[in-house]
This record gives sequence, structure tokens and C-alpha cells, in this order.
Amino acid sequence: MSPLAKLGNVPFDLGVLASTFPGTKHVTEKARRLEAEGKIMRVKRGLYVASPDETGKTLNRYLIANHLYGPSYVSLQTALRHYGLIPERVHMVQSLTTKHARSFDTPVGHFTYESCDKDYFAAGVRVEREDGITYLIATPEKALCDLINYSKGVNLRFMRDVACYLEEDIRLDMDTLRRFDLSIIERCAAHSRKGQNINTLIKFIRHERNI
Repeated sequence: MSPLAKLGNVPFDLGVLASTFPGTKHVTEKARRLEAEGKIMRVKRGLYVASPDETGKTLNRYLIANHLYGPSYVSLQTALRHYGLIPERVHMVQSLTTKHARSFDTPVGHFTYESCDKDYFAAGVRVEREDGITYLIATPEKALCDLINYSKGVNLRFMRDVACYLEEDIRLDMDTLRRFDLSIIERCAAHSRKGQNINTLIKFIRHERNI
């Protein structure tokens, strides 16, 4: 069994690599050699993932997104597609962070990060457990709020604007609105860059539930 197998699909740095191969004098050269052999992949300077051929574990891009630039959580269309709430496939992994906005092109995909403040970041983030690993991802409610906040040209002044945006622009599964936790959306509205838009969304959801 390869020594890399114990690393699984969790991203690691040079310190972890050195402990995986004790006695290695030049860990940077070891990393370059393993990368050239296709046994590990460098996702950014100093951060690597082991090849699935070495570990038997499928790479999880959401886990990689959390490690690549953080603190961060997966959100926007990526999260909405993850929950099956929109029909379009999303090829990049989109996240929010309390740091500056960034993007990364890596051997395992394209990753983007939008910036938000700490108060907004804290609302509506959950820990997802999958195949022995955990990562941070927006709840469906937070992912929708994030999409409204960070999509250009979205202005939800009236309930008809919300209906058009949800049904036509992003083609959201409207039945899920009845299960949404409004307290999460209210927390988002309180710290949102587009608080009025989010409050109109709340009004629309309440109206739909009373029909």
C-alpha cells in the first residue's frame, strides 16, 4: 500500500508530506518528484492532494475549496445545484470567504471566492459529512441569499421581481420554498449588502405559503 493512502482525499501541506515519508531530507524535492510521477497534485503553492490511484479515494472538490482559501464555505449556484434546487450544471466551485475575493485554476478545477464580512458569513452555514470527511457549505436558504447578493443586475423591489428571478432566471424548484427556514434568510437580510432584496424575498415566501 502506498504511504499516500493514509492521507485519503484531504488536502495536505509539506509538513504532512514530510511526516508521511519520514527520513526525507528535502521534502520540496520529494513533492516535485511525486507530482512528476502523477502521485500527487499541487492545487496551490504548498498545498497538495494525493491521486485517487494512490489512495483509492475520490477527490472531493468541496473539501478542496475549503482548504484552498479560507475561512470559506461552498455556496451560490454550486450549493444550489448540490441540493438539486436548480437544473443547470455548475462546472466551477463557488464559495464565500471573509478574505479578499480570489479565483484559482487548479488541476482539479476552477475555484472562485466572493468576499463578505464576518457577521454575514456566520449565518446559514452547515457542516456536511460525506464519506468520512466534512466540509462547510451554505444551507439552501443561504446559498439563495448569496446568489442574490453577488449576482449583477439583480434588483428585487417587488414580489413580481422575485417570482421572475426565481422561476425564469435561475429556474429554482419552487416547492422547496415552503421548507425554507425564514430565520436564516432574516439573519442574512440583517447583514446583507442587498438587504432590501432579501426582505422582498422573505415577503414573497410568506405570501406563497399563505396561498
